[in-house]
Parts: sequence; C-alpha cells; structure tokens
Amino acid sequence: MPRFKRLAEWLQWQESLHPRQIDLGLERVARVAARMGLCQPRALTITVAGTNGKGSSIALLETILLRAGYQVCSYTSPHLLRYNERIRINGSEVSDTELCSAFDAVDTQRRQDSLSYFEFGTLAALRIMQDKAPDIMLLEVGMGGRLDAVNIIDPDSVLVTSIGIDHVEWLGNSRAAIAREKAGIFRSGVPAISSDPDPVSDLRECAITTGARWYGLNEQFHYSVSADDWHWSGPCTQHAALPFPALPGDHQFNNAAGVLMVLESIREWFPVDSASITSGLQEAGLPGRCQFIPGHPGKVLDVAHNPQGARRLAEVLVNNAVTGNTWVVLGMLEDKDIEGFTEYLAPVADYWCLAGLETARGLTAAALSARASHAINPSSISCFPDVAAAIRHANHVARTGDRIVICGSFHTVAEAMAGAV
Repeated sequence: MPRFKRLAEWLQWQESLHPRQIDLGLERVARVAARMGLCQPRALTITVAGTNGKGSSIALLETILLRAGYQVCSYTSPHLLRYNERIRINGSEVSDTELCSAFDAVDTQRRQDSLSYFEFGTLAALRIMQDKAPDIMLLEVGMGGRLDAVNIIDPDSVLVTSIGIDHVEWLGNSRAAIAREKAGIFRSGVPAISSDPDPVSDLRECAITTGARWYGLNEQFHYSVSADDWHWSGPCTQHAALPFPALPGDHQFNNAAGVLMVLESIREWFPVDSASITSGLQEAGLPGRCQFIPGHPGKVLDVAHNPQGARRLAEVLVNNAVTGNTWVVLGMLEDKDIEGFTEYLAPVADYWCLAGLETARGLTAAALSARASHAINPSSISCFPDVAAAIRHANHVARTGDRIVICGSFHTVAEAMAGAV
C-alpha cells in the first residue's frame, strides 16, 4: 500500500523526512537511484547549472526541441504555484497521479536511507522520465553542481549560465569558488558550454582538467545584435537574422546563445532546423521572470533574489521606463545578499513596500528594512506583514503612469501570483 494517496500529503511528509532542509551530497541519492535503475537513462541528457538564467535556458531548449519534433522531458526547480511545474512532459506539467506513483516507487526503494525534499523529488522526476522514454532529458541543477542530486546522472552536454554570488553558506563567497562547484557536473569528453559573458577562469580551467570539451561565449561561439535581429556563429554552424528572444531583457541573448551552442553540440543525434529555432525563440515563456502584467498600474514579476539578478531586473526597468513612479514590493530570505540586491534596484525604485515572508528562512519586513537601510531612503519605506498586504497598499497608492515591481524571492512572486496580483 502507498504511504499516502494525495500529493499534498506526500509533499508535507517529505519536508520533515530529512533532518536538514539542504544537505548536499550524492551518497544517499545515488544508492537509491541505483536500486531503482535510474543511473543510466537512455535519453540524451542535457544538464544546466548556473546562478541566474537556468530556467530561461531550459525554457528555450525545451521549446526549440519540441518545435523540432522531439520528445522532451524537463526537470526544474523551484516551483511557483504547483509542485507539478517541476516536471514537464513535452511541455505539459506532470499529473498528481504520476507524481504520487513515482513518490511511492522512491519510498519503496529508499529503505533506511533518509532523503532531502529535493533528493526525493529528483528521484521521482527521473523515474517519471524513465517511464516516458523521451528522446531528450533537460535537468536543472538545484544548487551548485558537484554535490547536487542531479549530478548522479552523466550528461551528454552541459550548459553553465551566468555565475554570481548566491548560496554562499554552501557554495563559497566568491565567483571562483562557486564556479568550481558548478564545474562538478563536467565530464571527460562531454561539451562544457558557458553562456556567461564574463566567465570565471576557474570554470574553463576545471573543464580542461576534467577533459571536457570547452565552449565559451565570445571564445568558441559569438553573437551580434542589430536593430531588428541578431546573428549567432559557432564552431560548425551559423544562424543569421534570428528573431529577438520573447523572454525580456538583453541578458536573454546570452542565454539564447548558450542554448544554440548546446544544440550544435548534439546536432549529430538530434539536428534542429532554422524554423524550429525561430519558433522557439519567439514562443518560449517563463512565468515570474521579468513578467510584465498590463493594467493600471502595470506590474512586473521577477524572482530575482541575488545582486546579479537585481542588476538585470534594473536594466529591464530602465529600458522599459514609465512616466510615473516605481513601487517595489520586496520580500526576501535571510541568507540572501539583501544589501547588494537593494543597491542595484535603489536607483530605479521610488517607493518600497517591504513584505514579511512566512516561510523557512523568510525575513519579517522589519528585519528586511534593517538589512536594506543603507541602500534605501528610510522615508520611502513602508512595512507590511505579508506580500498580499504590501500589494494591496501599492495598488491603493499607485497613480496613472506608475508601476509595481514584485521581486526578491520565488516565495514573493508565488504569493503574488496566488493572489492573482
């Protein structure tokens, strides 16, 4: 008999199964994966790591490959509104029934091994993908790379997006240290692709030491942007007159360029035509990433939660200026670089509505205000117990020509979306 029948029951139980919420390491998850026969998938596997840009890159890859006619399964994290968002089969979320069945299979085979919430979910995703037998699997690293549960699978191509400072308690407090952790997903003879326009030298050096085949943006592949389109060139192929990515922000060109290099690296097995690339660039979407919601006032949702993400969000806001004020609804977790985050957004923010987050590691509005006080004018700050209250206030005081930006955490954006902003 399954331990539980409902998805919510499974997820609640998993949250308390392991003594530590984050417990990096491969020993436990690898043992269970071996018992389940998951370690050597038949599908071609593309693993994506990085600080920012992972979700966008997988969305682009998924859409392009689907347009090319391939069967694609994707595993990403975290989710915004539904756990089912984490596993997509040919672009559609997996069902509750499939998740519960996979969770039961993991529970049956884990025996005495304790698994973290992420490890349990990763094994379930791999089990579902095994059953679906896709042509291609897209796996997003949850944190770091070397000790992340996704790294039990040997990839056929690896993409590392931009590297910034985040999760310092587990990954280190420098880009070099974080790069070395992410380089742990490299394999000998396997393409190691970096879409970071300012790559850390340690990443390249790790690729060379590992024996991976290094491809760096502005090294082995390049792109140029004109007024109406853009051009990409790699070691073997070129793409001219490409449409701009539908995902907003100039940084999406870097993500798209890395994706095109991944496609070139697998073209021997899964070639993709120009029409599929064009369609994929124009159609790929990702909720909560610089997501513009029209209205009076208009809103921008962005899950940015580190300084690099804040800088990119600020660039998008500058490039999409409004005639009125910008109200920022901000909720963040205690382990984030709040000072660095708010410094980047301060020049484009007129008023701040700081919200408490009632979740693990969530900050109260008062604590958030104290951490951000050196970058934000105190007279521009209002504090609220939760995201919903902060949004209600911003909606009430915003005038014609203003906009409301909701950011700082997946939890912040999820609460906004759950309330239909």
